[in-house]
Amino acid sequence: MKRMDITLQSGKIELPHPTEMARARIMQIHSRKMNVDKDDTNFEELARCCDDFNGAQCKAICVEVRHSVLESKIILSLQAGMLALRREANTVKHEDFMEGIAVVAAKKKGALDYYA
Repeated sequence: MKRMDITLQSGKIELPHPTEMARARIMQIHSRKMNVDKDDTNFEELARCCDDFNGAQCKAICVEVRHSVLESKIILSLQAGMLALRREANTVKHEDFMEGIAVVAAKKKGALDYYA
């Protein structure tokens, strides 16, 4: 088993960022209960798009996607007069994850601005 180097700074434990394969797996694990379009979604490509993200931020991408899909379902339900939703609205696609990455990256940048 490979030994991890842990850096202690001001009372925090900082771990190295996960590898590309680990980031892809983290997103797969946290999206397993979602109806992900497996033909459309490429987790390896998504992992390459967030190379400076830690594990919690990879999970946050999935949380953002879940919230986005739920919001879309509610809006579509209201617009359709509570009729059955179209099939596309129930499926999570690659572009949904890309939007999630953008949201998490914006929050990450905003958090860094406060400490600059």
